[in-house]
Amino acid sequence: MKPLWKSDAPAALGTPFEPGARHDVVIVGAGITGLSTAVMLSRAGLDVAVIESGDVAELATGGNTGKLSLLQGKRLAEIREHHPAALVRAYVESNRAGMDWLTAFADGADVSYLRRADHSYAQGRSGLETLEAQHAAAQEAGLPTRMLAAGDLGALPFAVAGAVALDDQVTIDPVEVADALARVFLAAGGTLHTGIRATGVRVIPETHVKTAVGPIYAKDVVLATGSAILDRGLYFTKTSGMRSYCVSFRVPGEVPAETFLSVDSPSRSIRPVADADGPGGIAQLVVGGNGHPVGRSDSEEAAVEDLVRWTQEHFPGAEETHRWSAQDYQSHNRIPFVGAMPRGLGRIRFATGYAKWGLSNGPAAAIRLSSEILGTPWRERPHWMTTIATRMTVPADLAQGAQEGLEVGKEAVKGWTDAETHPVPVPRPAEGEGVIANRAGLPVGVSTVDGVTRAVDAVCTHLGGVLAWNDAECTWDCPLHASRFAADGTRIEGPALKDLRELPRTGRR
Repeated sequence: MKPLWKSDAPAALGTPFEPGARHDVVIVGAGITGLSTAVMLSRAGLDVAVIESGDVAELATGGNTGKLSLLQGKRLAEIREHHPAALVRAYVESNRAGMDWLTAFADGADVSYLRRADHSYAQGRSGLETLEAQHAAAQEAGLPTRMLAAGDLGALPFAVAGAVALDDQVTIDPVEVADALARVFLAAGGTLHTGIRATGVRVIPETHVKTAVGPIYAKDVVLATGSAILDRGLYFTKTSGMRSYCVSFRVPGEVPAETFLSVDSPSRSIRPVADADGPGGIAQLVVGGNGHPVGRSDSEEAAVEDLVRWTQEHFPGAEETHRWSAQDYQSHNRIPFVGAMPRGLGRIRFATGYAKWGLSNGPAAAIRLSSEILGTPWRERPHWMTTIATRMTVPADLAQGAQEGLEVGKEAVKGWTDAETHPVPVPRPAEGEGVIANRAGLPVGVSTVDGVTRAVDAVCTHLGGVLAWNDAECTWDCPLHASRFAADGTRIEGPALKDLRELPRTGRR
């Protein structure tokens, strides 16, 4: 599954890793958050190194739909339901700051983008109440939104019962802008190491990041890894990992010139792609949706196929070109977590919980992280930063966390129970399939990918959740806290730090 934005392989970036090297700041993760922070700090004169286990824009950034919007579906209504208007306004202002920074960077780096109207829309009448709440929250936060009836939208090929519109939002190629950030960072004297996997952080006796090939030292460390790779503060229990899907199409007729995101189910995101906001020479339509908690789907492949069927029904002749998925984390209190990590002596910082809106939340987090590392006085920081930093946990946040805790508990029990129903040996899975089997009371994952059948220890290396097979991406996914592993057991993302143990094959022909 390869995103449209990665149609052309980017030029290799980075320098050889030197164990024991010392810098002012080490940033883990070369996505939008990590690279934006790196550029800001480098421009301020700091010696910064970025390490990345894969390539630039490897995971969430590379799988983004490329939409920067302050409207964000029904997000503002969700925040306002449980929090004061001042917090919603601060959230909007932080995202505005992130959007403004990224578009200004794109202008300077010759990365093109388009301004389009964005719409939160209801597919049926049951979604109209949510639209009204979204419109009210947006206007209360100072956004000039417009409430539209179905007849105000002109002829659209999909059902729309009403919409909230916000003009002058942005569509951009997320991989192109990430590559530009990396180039600017290197030109400013930064150090970028790709293919280097972080395995931990220590602050005593000296602050350093542990990697699979040796340590790298710094005064400050930033974890820009989607989910924080340290358990300090237990942020894996305060966020939920979500997967969502995208498919790109060539469409013989016209496609909508603006962007749309449904507020009711099943979720649908519509994003046109032109030369100016996508890979050169490719005019397409990206359709996304069908998101779900990681590892808690009957079939990820079915979720993708549902998007294909929906698109071909509403855009006759649509021809699929790429399909992909991405993972992001949403906080239980609906506002991203950004700042210093507990028990890090003020030397470890992190950012997580963007709820799929990383292209604006990521640079906003970078602004805050840079301010903290540079020691900018509070009186000189923007008001939104102070408001978000001092927000209070409310009962609804605790209730959301408790509900997620119950779901995690149910999944933990279910995983071990289901494993008992398939004792080894098991028949060799068909290509692209995986099954959890039971060997001496322990779950074993058996899968066949690219003609190779493998068996791995199917217990997550984070907190012992039994993994589930992802039939769209051929991975083992943890339904507890969203860690993911390749078919051979290699760790991909999430709070887990260790690979799965590969086992002697337990299947039979």
